Amino acid sequence: MSSFISLAAALDGVANRLGLSAKLAEQRLVRAWPQIVGEQIAAHTRPESIRFKKLYLIARNSIWLQQLSFLKPELITKVNAASGQELITDIALRVGEVGEPHVEAQAEELKERPASPPSPELLAEAADHVEGIGDEELRRQFTDVMARALAPRGSSSHRRSVP
Repeated sequence: MSSFISLAAALDGVANRLGLSAKLAEQRLVRAWPQIVGEQIAAHTRPESIRFKKLYLIARNSIWLQQLSFLKPELITKVNAASGQELITDIALRVGEVGEPHVEAQAEELKERPASPPSPELLAEAADHVEGIGDEELRRQFTDVMARALAPRGSSSHRRSVP
């Protein structure tokens, strides 16, 4: 057995220690919602949050709310199968605005605006975060990826801050 762990396992460990596992599961659910429940249901619903194994789901109108109440057991099974664990045991439904999920809107915005080259400050900040990586090439690649991910995009006024 290798003494190395996968990057995914390391990131899962960090997420668990920081208490971010539930939020990551929510974000995975939001992104995969159309694949999990199908395009028809996804077009009329939006997962809002998961708290204490209960999925809070928004339905476009009362007709969809009624239909979804009959589909609860099937939806629970699909969500849990997609997550590979018992992520939810119940679904709470309410009528509300479905609209485009924030994550997808943000992804589309990023596609439209090309990334600016990272500033020397961002490169230095990223380098500080990866200084514990022993392999020089891997350290350089992580620095580059982090700096590019945090670099401002195009002419938009939105700018992400470095943690």
